[in-house]
Amino acid sequence: MLDAQRSSQLSAVSSELLCPMPDAQCEHAQCPHSLFKIMQSNIQAPSSLNLDLAFPARTASVSRTTKETDVQVSLNLDGQGRCSADTGIPFLDHMLHQISSHGLIDLEVRATGDIEIDDHHTNEDVGITLGQALAQALGDRKGIVRFGHFIAPLDEALVQVSLDFSGRPHLSYGLDIPTQRVGTYDTQLVREFFVAVANNSLMTLHIRQLDGINSHHIIEATFKAFARATRMAVEIDPRRAGAIPSSKGVL
Repeated sequence: MLDAQRSSQLSAVSSELLCPMPDAQCEHAQCPHSLFKIMQSNIQAPSSLNLDLAFPARTASVSRTTKETDVQVSLNLDGQGRCSADTGIPFLDHMLHQISSHGLIDLEVRATGDIEIDDHHTNEDVGITLGQALAQALGDRKGIVRFGHFIAPLDEALVQVSLDFSGRPHLSYGLDIPTQRVGTYDTQLVREFFVAVANNSLMTLHIRQLDGINSHHIIEATFKAFARATRMAVEIDPRRAGAIPSSKGVL
């Protein structure tokens, strides 16, 4: 008897839950259609948060002119990875595109320099100016995640980058690039570029090569890992609500 009653009750409930009628034609008082309409009518959209007021545009434009080079860098940390780079050093332009694309940083770099001597001054001054632009765009660094870490593979190459926008510049560099040049680019300049970026963005930067035998792959994996680690570090942490990410209260 009890089993028969349960079966009858389940059938009644099932007929309501599995209503075959279209939403507009349903007249069942307890049907999910009707319940959904009631719930929908009582839901109010939350007031939108104006993130632009909490976190103003994180952009920067920096120019650096010396007797050896003339460099302009503009960037947007909250961009879409758009890049325009013309430094007179094609391989460096290619690497700047990696930073922009994988870091989702809109980046424009223009540079002229004494490349008739070699690429050293232009390469270094682009790194200096990029570092200054990063520091300017971050401002007091309120609300950022601060730390970033990424391991990037590129075929046989594997490179690890860990960084901290700590306010204390430091570079620990562990690449073993097997050739002196990639195309016309002197591979010693990779270290000089990252020294300049770290010193001028006030960043602690560790670069480790975990594997790799091809110079181009090793360098490109480094720039990609740097881009992703930077992207992680500069992201806004919603739990910080604009606080400086340091137990000291200052970076």
